[in-house]
Amino acid sequence: MTLSLLSVASEIYPLIKTGGLADVAGALPAALAQEDVAVTSFVPGYPAVLSALGDSPVIHRYKALMGGPAAIRRGEAAGLDLLVLDAPHLFDRNGNPYLGPDGRDWPDNALRFGAFSRAAADVGSGRIRDIHPDVVQLHDWQAGLTSAYLHYNPSAYRPGVVATIHNLAFQGIFPAYLLGPLDLPAEAFALDALEYHGQISFLKSALIFADRITTVSPTYASEISTEEHGMGLYGLIAGKAPRVSGILNGIDAELWDPADDPFIAANYSTANLGPKATNKAELQRYFGLAEDPEAFLLGSVGRLTEQKGLDLLLALLPEFVDRGVQLALLGSGDPTIETAFSAIAAAHPSLVGCQIGYDETLAHRIEAGADAFVVPSRFEPCGLTQLYALRYGTIPIVAHVGGLVDTVIDAGPFALRRGVATGFQFSPGSLPAMRAALDRAYTIYTQDRASWNQIQRNGMSGDYSWSNAAKEYAALFRAIASKPEA
Repeated sequence: MTLSLLSVASEIYPLIKTGGLADVAGALPAALAQEDVAVTSFVPGYPAVLSALGDSPVIHRYKALMGGPAAIRRGEAAGLDLLVLDAPHLFDRNGNPYLGPDGRDWPDNALRFGAFSRAAADVGSGRIRDIHPDVVQLHDWQAGLTSAYLHYNPSAYRPGVVATIHNLAFQGIFPAYLLGPLDLPAEAFALDALEYHGQISFLKSALIFADRITTVSPTYASEISTEEHGMGLYGLIAGKAPRVSGILNGIDAELWDPADDPFIAANYSTANLGPKATNKAELQRYFGLAEDPEAFLLGSVGRLTEQKGLDLLLALLPEFVDRGVQLALLGSGDPTIETAFSAIAAAHPSLVGCQIGYDETLAHRIEAGADAFVVPSRFEPCGLTQLYALRYGTIPIVAHVGGLVDTVIDAGPFALRRGVATGFQFSPGSLPAMRAALDRAYTIYTQDRASWNQIQRNGMSGDYSWSNAAKEYAALFRAIASKPEA
């Protein structure tokens, strides 16, 4: 029997994206369809989303929802079955969905995503046009209050609830006085509810009231129950250990396929790696780097923050540039780190290329054109860029943390002898360890090209699709749909 899932996410590829959450929310529905799970995605009505939805019908109207009229629209876009909260006073804003033009959080984010959660709870509880999802999946803090509204405004119908953590560092913490404007009772301000060090936490709401908690890799699921990685919620998570599981993310294997990628200069495969050199030359030209086929070209795509360890790469870059190593970098984040990368690119234009911002096409070109891909995160729930790199034969150099542990096999002596290595790992946050990993990669690339090519092919031969994850999610959804836990 087909199971119905309401996926509540604040971004979804290809309609609106700031990071990996959008990729997951956009790709998982198609994979779940193969497991007889029908997914309806509930998303905010940003301008780009409403434009893609077109003239879609309104299935419910609110006279007032967190300060203004709103409606829920239903339609289809990019192959996704969508419910969209059309609330212009909250979401009719171009650009980043969470940040204003000054680069800071919108001051009304609590009300914006409170309204989003309230409407999601109305859908989930069967109050909207007799929609009765068997399970509601809440993605990150922006959807977190959905579980509180389901708890404090019970209806005759109650779906199973899964809270999925993509990054525990972002928790949606706001002043306690907002409980009233959010239309939540005073009793919600309690240790076993939303209270968090004198404030309220949207993510804690999701974790407290969910039937099950998932995160995006097995290692991260273990890490977040420890004080080191638990971001202040490790006690809560450890206490719910039997209900916490890590399901490793996949990637859209059709969108990210070097054999059929329209964004790259030349397509290639495990059986024919030769054209990868064309992509390297094109990437060097794009960034104005020296067009040297033998240069060791590193790639990096993502947020330029300390969490992502880009300050470590920045610190090590001068000594590797002195050895002729090149870097092609795409990303944005901490202004200090942005400025520093731009400065080193200006000082070494033939060796370092830097583009601040995000460009989906350029991300594909870096994954295809670089020799190795650097992910030096201090913590990493799953990571998708290293999965893309594996798929593209661009060998990942990653920190030994979170989902990076679960997806990359270090090229130590034993793994090399066995012919199973897929990349290089190092202790997170350690400059000496990262230097040693870069050295190992550089040495194999320059002195043992046969081993390098074997590592490439090992990575490219893996299955990084959503099929395995979809099976695990479907089994979990069916378990709580039939018997939601109290």
